[in-house]
Amino acid sequence: MAIITIARELASLGEETALELAKISGYTLIDKKYLEEKLNAIGISAEKREKYDEKNPGFWASLSQQRDNYLHYLKTAILEAAKENNCIIMGRGGYAILRGVPHVISVKITSPMGIRVERAKKLYECDNKRALQILEENDHDKGGFHKYFFSTNWVDAREYDLTINTGTTDPVNAAVAIDSLRKAYIGKEREEAGVQKVADLVLAQNVVTEIVYARKIPVHFLEATVERGDVVLHGVANAQSSIDSAINVAHDVSGVEHVESAIQLVQEFTVMP
Repeated sequence: MAIITIARELASLGEETALELAKISGYTLIDKKYLEEKLNAIGISAEKREKYDEKNPGFWASLSQQRDNYLHYLKTAILEAAKENNCIIMGRGGYAILRGVPHVISVKITSPMGIRVERAKKLYECDNKRALQILEENDHDKGGFHKYFFSTNWVDAREYDLTINTGTTDPVNAAVAIDSLRKAYIGKEREEAGVQKVADLVLAQNVVTEIVYARKIPVHFLEATVERGDVVLHGVANAQSSIDSAINVAHDVSGVEHVESAIQLVQEFTVMP
């Protein structure tokens, strides 16, 4: 079992490669449609998604509560998919969300700009100038998306285990290369460690969901780290009662064995709505 994340440039044949990979590996493809359905089910509407989905948010949008909500539930949807293993996660910062998970293989699909322009001209039925503009805007948006939400440099090859140039190969051969790496790289030990890591990440996400979104306890920038049921809470609160409530709620989340607090008490702290 493994998890494969694919980051791709527009007109780099990333979607086509992912579809071929799903065919030869038998893995489930977690694409835009899948994630939209998950986000719709928890109240993140198309209007809200449009502002952030692989976009470079404006200054005020990047500071809003909607941004935090979108990121939280995007991570929730991707982690829930990863928990099932044997999946291919397309875009949406999957490689960043799952960084450090031992049985994840992160892939970047790229292609020379000239080749991408020719593909975009056919895709959008436009001239060279317009095709180049579309590609540059899309690259800018995806770069901003990854910077704002995950503090990563989307174009840095060091972010990935494998980078494939589809200017010199086709989606079928690209998929074969990815699947070959999966078979060579993911052994039983990595798989077992990865499954446990994902379980920890899912539990951490569930703890934050319960404290902040279900119980609405005012702990700002709340994060939870989990190791085999042991939870440590991080964040900022302006009242000890909020910290105590967060600890009590965390204890009630299924799977939690022990809770410690590293939440800072800052009584003069305020947060932008």
